[in-house]
Amino acid sequence: MSGHSKWSTIKHKKGAADAKRGRLFTKLIKEITMSAKVGGGVVDSNPRLRSAVLAAKKASMPSDNIDKAIKRGTGELEGVTYEEITYEGYGPGGAAILIEAMTDNKNRTTAEVRHLLSKYGGNLGATGSVAFQFSKKGYIAVERSAATEDALMEAALEAGAEDFHAEDSDIYEIITDLASFETVKAQLEAKKFALQTAELQMIPSTTVAVGDKAPALLKLLDMLEDNDDVQKVWSSGDIDDQYLQDA
Repeated sequence: MSGHSKWSTIKHKKGAADAKRGRLFTKLIKEITMSAKVGGGVVDSNPRLRSAVLAAKKASMPSDNIDKAIKRGTGELEGVTYEEITYEGYGPGGAAILIEAMTDNKNRTTAEVRHLLSKYGGNLGATGSVAFQFSKKGYIAVERSAATEDALMEAALEAGAEDFHAEDSDIYEIITDLASFETVKAQLEAKKFALQTAELQMIPSTTVAVGDKAPALLKLLDMLEDNDDVQKVWSSGDIDDQYLQDA
């Protein structure tokens, strides 16, 4: 897959561990609240909210928590006002890093992100310094045990998928453009494929081989994602398989 970053695969594998840390609910509630604020509180007519609610249900978040987060977003309940911020920078090995954050205190979050980048071998860049290297795409992951490669690839491409990735040992990955994401997702679900992940991601147009800087880059990305205000992290770093065993 041209430009595909293995950080997406690593994040997929980290999902269960993330849920145990307790930060996942906080991030999901923020995303649900912001999605409802931006696009309204009706799940069926708000794709971003629908994806956030599905992720919350997958993480076993109580329905009451989901409903309250939606109502805070639509203003039916009082709550914290969040601001969306995108940070750009570089990590070990020259990998571009794109960070999406949601915060009620921009100064605090900027200071924390800058500190983490500096502490773990990266640096914060100016707005526009790396964003042009990424494109927003639909990303769907399916466990290998849930489908055969030929059947899934044929169904995905027929539905309008842009690319199909089968190199990882645990999952198949499907990439779509923004306009086709919901259609591809719906058609795969209609054909009874069990989707492990279905979300929008920032995919790098090209990747950077980081070599033996991979452990340092993985540490930085992990620490950024552990920050309560950071929602998502994308990287153009191409990481050799030998460094993924403990990721």
